[in-house]
Amino acid sequence: MKIEIRHAEPEDAEALQAIHTDDAVYANTLQLPMPSKTLWRKRLADIPDNMHILVAAIGNEVVGVLGLETMISKRRRHVASFGVSVKATSQGKGVGRALITAALDLADNWLDIRRIEITAYTDNTGAIALYKSLGFLIEGEMVDYAYRNGEYVNAYQMARVRKTKNG
Repeated sequence: MKIEIRHAEPEDAEALQAIHTDDAVYANTLQLPMPSKTLWRKRLADIPDNMHILVAAIGNEVVGVLGLETMISKRRRHVASFGVSVKATSQGKGVGRALITAALDLADNWLDIRRIEITAYTDNTGAIALYKSLGFLIEGEMVDYAYRNGEYVNAYQMARVRKTKNG
C-alpha cells in the first residue's frame, strides 16, 4: 500500500468533507458534526499564505489531511501548529505518520520552523503515541479544553522543538 502525500487541491473538497462526517474523526477535532461540502470548497479555494494543506492518497482515494499553519506574529514566526485527520478505515495504517513526516520535512527543511505544536485530547491515546514517537512531548494539560458530545474534555499541549547546530 503506497501512501502518496501532496498538497491539497480544490477538487479534494468532497473527499475531505466525507472524512470529517465520521464521528470517529471529527470527535478528535474542534470541528462540528455534519460539515458541508461548501465549507470544504471555501477552505480549499482560498488557502492563506501561512497555511499548508497536505493530503494523503492511496490510489485515487484521499484518506487523510493535515493543515500546517505557520504563525504570522513577528516574534512567533519560528512556530507552526498542525491538525491532522485520517479516514476511520485508514487509521493505524501509517497514513497519519506519513502526513506528519511530510509536514515535519516541510517545516524543518523549507520553512525554517523550529517549534511545532499540536493539541490532542487526552483520551486520543493512539494519536498521542504517534506524536510521541515523532519527537513530540507533552508540555501541559488543559482542563475543560473543549466541549464534545455533551461534556467538557481535557487536552494535552504537545510540541516538538527542532534542535539546531548551536543547540
